[in-house]
Amino acid sequence: MDALKIGLIGSGFMGKAHAIAYHALPVVFPSTTKVVCEIVGDATEELARHAAPNLGFNRWTSEWREVVSDPRVDVVDICTPNYMHKEVALAAIAEGKHVYCEKPLSLSSQDSLEMVDAAEAAGIKTLVGFNYVKNPTTALAKEIIEGGEIGKVVHFRGTHVEDYFADPMAPFTWRLQRGYAGSGALGDLCHIISMALHLVGPITDVCGDVQTVIGDRPVHGAIEEWARVENEDQAHFMARFANGAIGTLEVSRIATGRKMGLTYEITGTRGSLYFDQERMSEIKLYTANEAAGRQGFKTLLLGPQHPDYAAFSHAPGRCLGYIDMKTVEVRDLAEGISGLKPLWPDFRAAWGIDRIIEAVLLSHEQRRWVSLEFPEAAPEG
Repeated sequence: MDALKIGLIGSGFMGKAHAIAYHALPVVFPSTTKVVCEIVGDATEELARHAAPNLGFNRWTSEWREVVSDPRVDVVDICTPNYMHKEVALAAIAEGKHVYCEKPLSLSSQDSLEMVDAAEAAGIKTLVGFNYVKNPTTALAKEIIEGGEIGKVVHFRGTHVEDYFADPMAPFTWRLQRGYAGSGALGDLCHIISMALHLVGPITDVCGDVQTVIGDRPVHGAIEEWARVENEDQAHFMARFANGAIGTLEVSRIATGRKMGLTYEITGTRGSLYFDQERMSEIKLYTANEAAGRQGFKTLLLGPQHPDYAAFSHAPGRCLGYIDMKTVEVRDLAEGISGLKPLWPDFRAAWGIDRIIEAVLLSHEQRRWVSLEFPEAAPEG
């Protein structure tokens, strides 16, 4: 394939991030299949008309169905609110288009399974935007774990906590409605679940608790009209992994002071790793084989000898950023559709994460451990 022609639906923050990554791709990874930003669609003519030149797309439309049916489009890129993911993806699959979709895949695991089945039956390739697993630092962490440097993993402690809804006067939005967003903090901040699966392996059992702290919010910031919040502000759960490890995972959208509190600490029998996304180009490593009096965590700064870093910089310690993770992600999209490597996380992997979220919600409702009978594994490599 000489070039992949992209049809982007949604030109907000996430659509812009995708567009920047598409344009960075040939500079950062010049040997990758060429990507052409063919057409962008948005909810109104004004939004779409401005998006085309601003995001570097050849054409625009205010009808998402025109993107899906366009014969010049190879990949439909879905950056819409959650409730639209299923309808757009199924329409794209019916047109024989590959699909790149932001997370969460849909509003329920049942809907996500329908999307999985449709894509697999049609031979469609899929990718879901769990971009934090594309961080070269996490690739280094996986390399350390698989190389046995910290021994057998026995515990995972993960958080994804932010404060974008910490202000009780923050206006009511679609993210607070089950019919448009699905779950709340669990669905929006499920990156920590993808991280746990990627680094430790399948989760087999969960025991969780969830809470809505701010029950009502003003509509459009007007104090005379309020709406009821329908999903959770925060959640945490214990997890058991298929390899025998245990762990805890925590999410919150009201964690005052936390802007990107995506962290993980992985404990092994011979060492530990600690990572904080707010310092995304470094990781702390402890190995127990150091001499007495010399033991302690050391900070590893990303450099050209680490996975994917050299494509961005020739020298260590030059910090990468959010769009760099997206650039790695769209590199994987291009290589996966071209058949050079498997695509992951795909629809099936995202469905597995949706099942874990629903198991946590069921655990909270029934106040018990819940088993996932068919846990979804992350791929090798």
